[in-house]
Amino acid sequence: MLALLPILALCVASGQALWPIPLTYTTGNQTLWIDQNVKITYKASASQPSTYGSAPNSSTSTWTDKIITNAIERTYDTLFNKNFYPWKFHPRNTAFEPTQTRASTFIKTITLVQNASDPTDIMKPTTGDVDEGYSLAMTTEGVVTITAASSIGLLHGLTSFTQLFYQCNGGGGVYTPLAPVSITDAPKFGWRGLNIDTSRTFKPMSDMYAMIDALSYNKMNRLHWHVTDSQAWPLEIPSMPDLAGKGAYISSQKYSAADVQGLTEYGALLGVEVVVEIDNPGHTASIAFSRPDLIAAFDIEPNWDTYAAEPPSGTLKLNSPAVGDFLAELFDDLLPRLTSLSSYFHLGGDEVNMNAYNLDDTVRSNLSSVLQPLMQKYMDRNMAQVQSYGLVPLVWEEMLLQWNLTLPAETIIQTWQSDQAVADAVGKGYRALAGNYEFWYLDCGKGQWLDFYPSDAAQYWPFQDYCAPFHNWRLMYSYDPLTGVPDNATHLVLGGEAHIWSEQTDSVNFDQMVWPRTCAAAEVLWSGAKDAGGQNRSQVTASPRLAEMRERLVARGIRAEPVRMPFCSMNGTQCAL
Repeated sequence: MLALLPILALCVASGQALWPIPLTYTTGNQTLWIDQNVKITYKASASQPSTYGSAPNSSTSTWTDKIITNAIERTYDTLFNKNFYPWKFHPRNTAFEPTQTRASTFIKTITLVQNASDPTDIMKPTTGDVDEGYSLAMTTEGVVTITAASSIGLLHGLTSFTQLFYQCNGGGGVYTPLAPVSITDAPKFGWRGLNIDTSRTFKPMSDMYAMIDALSYNKMNRLHWHVTDSQAWPLEIPSMPDLAGKGAYISSQKYSAADVQGLTEYGALLGVEVVVEIDNPGHTASIAFSRPDLIAAFDIEPNWDTYAAEPPSGTLKLNSPAVGDFLAELFDDLLPRLTSLSSYFHLGGDEVNMNAYNLDDTVRSNLSSVLQPLMQKYMDRNMAQVQSYGLVPLVWEEMLLQWNLTLPAETIIQTWQSDQAVADAVGKGYRALAGNYEFWYLDCGKGQWLDFYPSDAAQYWPFQDYCAPFHNWRLMYSYDPLTGVPDNATHLVLGGEAHIWSEQTDSVNFDQMVWPRTCAAAEVLWSGAKDAGGQNRSQVTASPRLAEMRERLVARGIRAEPVRMPFCSMNGTQCAL
């Protein structure tokens, strides 16, 4: 332990500021300091094989070792390199700092105890396979014990541990004012995700890695990668080089097989499983740049809106053997590369416009009586191939609720249009993800991205987008994924996702559009939308915690928007109405 001369440090922050809020949480008011010499010791379950201490990417270490080693390294980095000075959370002109002296108490030991073995698929768990709970005890003498049944639980426990500490002004040390601490915690929902669209605008890999870091720090565990769409095909398929070669906006905006592998490996270390989506049969116009023979109603002008939700129009032909051959080759290339680090694959299926099939030379009809059996056959083929690789399929709600398809029992239904869609999906016996666009769509409220000719502009004034207004964090925080779901079916709601569609979001404003609003979804999915009394969680108590979480994200390099002005954080509940 470093022997330091007395240091004045402007420190103590807002107290119980963990995000997401734990299941149970008690704190005291004693100050403890921590320095970089403290050791974090890992005690594996007696049945857990371990070569702990190997490098995170060592071929001799298990995934458990890799997760634990990475979590410990990140804990030191967060505490000592990515911490923040909490001046915003105290009244101005107040002396709120503790003083570090030779007599100050430091954290002496940090012990990680894993009391059960990780499942063999810890790097790509299916929902419910991993016990993500943990307990954390910190005594006034500086003894810390984090206990969990899994390495991911220990990762979450270390994340909470870092949120107890603050950086003193001028580099004068790192401390917590909250000892003793006792936490018992576990998530309410097993699927806690963010859906990122990288077709309409490209997101560089550095942004994708940063998103995984922020998701993990919020105890979220899924990154849903909506990688392709009608506007661009940025995903390289080695056996089909022209797909991205001609379908990407520009040659520098492509994702290689190594990019996909690297991101999924990074996510696995942080407890964030990457789930790739190839949306089809709609939202596929970009395939026409390399295979025009496969696409019906491609780039119809000027009446694109008759055939698609967005320009350019274009849909994979529904009754074409060539389309089946194309999908077989595409998936045989892509899916084997995903199976080592993901248990899921998303087959899309949203917003399929029946009118497009009037222009499909293999169908020539927009009648549901004609199209429904063809869609069933089309999706049966896709499902069989996905399942042949041991992957669990996901589809958007339309395939079940509008097209009335019969889907494999293990299929997960991703809902987005209403609370009723969640209830309807589970009512049919399927597992579902929530994410009502009126609450958890992050792109809403930016105004129309379409242009309107002068003759029509007046009817669209003031040019709001389809899901306006902007969904602020308070609205997102009020959303309950279980609304309208019968008590005997709530177990079928696996969790949910927030969504960032990218008509008006690129690398410049990506962070601000996602964070810290997605923190609100993270707490709903981890802690539940209701408090212990069954009431909606209080904005008044959440607001200072979220403001602090925003500061922690900024310290990690995430350009998150402010939650509120410093005046409100400095003055308790003065900004409550």
